[in-house]
Amino acid sequence: MGMLDNRVAIVTGAGRGIGSEIAQLFAANGAKVVVNDFGGAVDGSGGEAGPADEVVSTIRDAGGSAVANYSSVADYDAAEGMIQQALDEYGKLDVLVNVAGILRDRMVFNMTEAEWDAVVDVHMKGTFNTTKYASIYWRANREGHYRLINFTSGSGLHGAPGQPNYAAAKLGIVGFTYSCANALGRYGVTSNAIGPGASTRMTDTVPEERRRRPGDDSENIVDMRRSPANVAVPIVYMASEASDWLNGQVISAMGYDIGLYSQYEVIRNLSGTEMWSVERAAEEMERVFKPALEGSRMFG
Repeated sequence: MGMLDNRVAIVTGAGRGIGSEIAQLFAANGAKVVVNDFGGAVDGSGGEAGPADEVVSTIRDAGGSAVANYSSVADYDAAEGMIQQALDEYGKLDVLVNVAGILRDRMVFNMTEAEWDAVVDVHMKGTFNTTKYASIYWRANREGHYRLINFTSGSGLHGAPGQPNYAAAKLGIVGFTYSCANALGRYGVTSNAIGPGASTRMTDTVPEERRRRPGDDSENIVDMRRSPANVAVPIVYMASEASDWLNGQVISAMGYDIGLYSQYEVIRNLSGTEMWSVERAAEEMERVFKPALEGSRMFG
């Protein structure tokens, strides 16, 4: 018996990297999987059926059940077709994992409108597109243990300097995930995000010295810790019926570490009895807030 027996899942961006590992591990744990991948380059250009077909073939050769979908998640109408394909093939949809993404890296002062729009369209709009149509089905069929699992990134959570478009989209997905957790819980849906750390086509575009972890002294150690397969492991549990208790959270998965992020909260507060003067607000903010930030990563 697998943890995902009799469950139906869509995994976007599943032709390569993390998405491929998720699709294959889902199938190995009993899920029927719609393997979505547009088959484009890292920057979103091109497109081919090969990557999705290869993953489907691998799953079937191992005795699992999978079908391919070649749509771009940025295509609003095609996203509806993707959800309908799961319903037509398998009769239901239990899990949606939004992995698909592209990169168009540039410092903010050099970024073009097209580079901004392309990344936001795939990551943020793409996550909305598939989720909207999945949620319509879930709302109409309220007796399941439904799972929405979105992908955020350390680029958004920590502010990667050369990825303002990617960072904005990925942190926006966190807010979207929180909103869905509050909106869809009544229909049996949990909504969570995961921030992965792994070696993929995307990370391979980053210079090597920025990809190595402190203390790594061999390529073998780097390769094992950075394997996309590590990220897939906690997602199997998140997709299972047993994870009803987990909702509105951000999980991290990097190497052999699985973490739970804290949620936003006020860490220092100033309370007044009347409207603050500019001078008094400045004085108190420096006195109370500044010490709390000294030594932090972004303290200038």
